[in-house]
Parts: sequence; structure tokens; C-alpha cells
Amino acid sequence: MTASAVAHPPSAFAIFRNRAFTLLWVGQVIETIGCSLTSLAASILVYRLTGSAASVGLMMMATSAPTLLFGLLAGVVADRYDRKRIMFVADVVRAALVLLIPFLIPQGIAWLYIIVALSAVVTQFFDPAHESILPEIATDEELAAANSLMAISSFGATAIGFAASGFIASQMPIEWAFYLNAVAYVISALMILAAPIPKVAAAIDDSGLSAVGPNLRAGARLLFDTPMLRSLFLVFSLFFVSAGLSNSLLLPMALEALGATEAQYGVQEGLTSVGFVIGSLWMARVGDRLREGQWIAMGLIGMGLSGIGYAAMPTVWPAIALISLSGFINAPVSIARRLITQRYTPRDMRGRVNSAF
Repeated sequence: MTASAVAHPPSAFAIFRNRAFTLLWVGQVIETIGCSLTSLAASILVYRLTGSAASVGLMMMATSAPTLLFGLLAGVVADRYDRKRIMFVADVVRAALVLLIPFLIPQGIAWLYIIVALSAVVTQFFDPAHESILPEIATDEELAAANSLMAISSFGATAIGFAASGFIASQMPIEWAFYLNAVAYVISALMILAAPIPKVAAAIDDSGLSAVGPNLRAGARLLFDTPMLRSLFLVFSLFFVSAGLSNSLLLPMALEALGATEAQYGVQEGLTSVGFVIGSLWMARVGDRLREGQWIAMGLIGMGLSGIGYAAMPTVWPAIALISLSGFINAPVSIARRLITQRYTPRDMRGRVNSAF
């Protein structure tokens, strides 16, 4: 038996030898902690001032509505311009926006909705650029581990951010969450600037406004003419709607139905992300044992059952345990979806396809 026959596969953590990946990973950890601080603090602040679940839902709409208005346009931009520069500028702009929140809230709660919506618009340009870069800095063999580790950095940092935000809301002036988020964006921008990311030649020759429509149609044709991408898009359209319905009710559910405190709600959101991190670590080891579609199907069924169980919980701590399990189950779904879009999408279409999702 030769040495190559008994050699173990490389560790999932071997990709940290890649300097570009490591800098992007660290930057995402710091950025996501900051984003989570603002996300939870904004919802808590709105609920404090209005006592309305509808107002919390409106805050979540402010973060998601720009997807419909700017998402596909952002995909064209990500395919046309330097993706590293797009991410750097987006982080700097978001830092400036979130820094304005503490100064404008005294003028009226409407300013919080406006700034959150503007920040979400900028995020629409950051996300497809970030999603499109990963296959450029990781080999196909490293891609599953790279996605799992990126998911860990994102959701693990979310756990830290949510827990910290719950602590800040209960023990400190809530404005500190926004200041810290601004600092996190600046650090992330510096990490992106330092990362040696290859510049991909522009896939779209005409950058004028007249070219936007044809470029969007080209992306849509690819999405709906590729059976795997088409099926994925239809399934996740339903999934994201159902997730939005449940997520907008988690805060009032925890505080009113379960009798949780704001700090306990932060723990709940944090442990959901911890569950996702554990699931992502597990996927880094076993993700290749099943096809992506099988992981998605099993994960969606498991998340549905855990959601039903959460709705029936009478007290907060069993509910927190169950929602943490849901986070674990979510990991295979999220990672498998990313792998499919990366492997079935040509490099010159990744921005538009990621924006569609």
C-alpha cells in the first residue's frame, strides 16, 4: 500500500494558510459582531419606544425591502467592477451611517428606520461581491471547508454580537451598540484592503445604464435555464418568506409569551448562532458524504419541526434549547445552498445569481 493510499485528507482548517481567506474570515468575524449589535439593539430600541410587534416587523422590513429594490442591480455592479473595492467602500459607508444613529434618534424614531434601510441598501452591494470572491481564493477541493468556516465566522460572531447587545441593552446606554458597530465596519474595511484578492476581469463590457436591463435578463436566463439553480431559487423563495414571518415575531414571542427578559432574548439569539457554528463545524467534516440537495431537504424538515416545537413551549429556557437546535439544523441548509450556487454559476454571473437569492 502506497503512502498516498493511506494519507488522510487535508484538515478543513488548512485553508487558513491562505492569507486572503484568513483576512476575509477575520474581517467577517469583526464585521458580523458589529452588525449583530446594531440589529438586536435596533429591534430592542423600537420595541421599548413603541411596544408594538408590528413596529419590530417594520424594522425587519427596513433591512429586507432594499433587496427587492436594489438587489439585482447590485449583482450587475458586482459582475462589472472590482469586487474588493466594492466591499471596502461598502464597509466605510456603512460605518458612517451607523455612527449617525445615536445623534439622529432624538430627532425621531423614523431616523432609525431610514438609516437601517440605507445601510441595508449598501449591504446589497457588499454581499454579492463577498459571495463571488470566495471561489476565486479557494480551490474547488477547499470550497466546502471554506464555506463552512465562513459560515462559522458569520454565525459565531452573530452569537457574540447578540449576547453583547443584550448585555448592553440591559446594563449600558444602548447607543454603545451603534458606536461599536461603526468601529467594526472600519476594521473590516482594513482587513479587506490588506487581503490579496485577485482582480477578475470585468464580465460586462458596457457599464452604461442602457446595459443594466440586458445584463439582468442574462442573469435571469442563466438562473431559470439551469435546472439546479431554478429549483433552488423556487425552494428558497418560500423558505425566506416563512423565515421572515417567524423572525419578526421572535422578540415579542420571547418577551410576552415566554416571559423572557431582554438579556435572555439576547442569549436566545446568541445560542441560535452557536448551534449554527457547531453545525457548520460538523458540515466541514461530513459535508461530502451526501449530495447538497439531500442536506437541504433534511435540514428544511428539521427546521420546520423545531419551529413547531418552539411555538408550543411554555417557558423560556426549553424554548432557547429548541431554537439552538434549529440553528444547528440550519447549517447544512445554508452551506449546501452556497455550494450549489458557486459550483453551478459561471464566475462572470456570480454577482447576479447571488443577488437573486
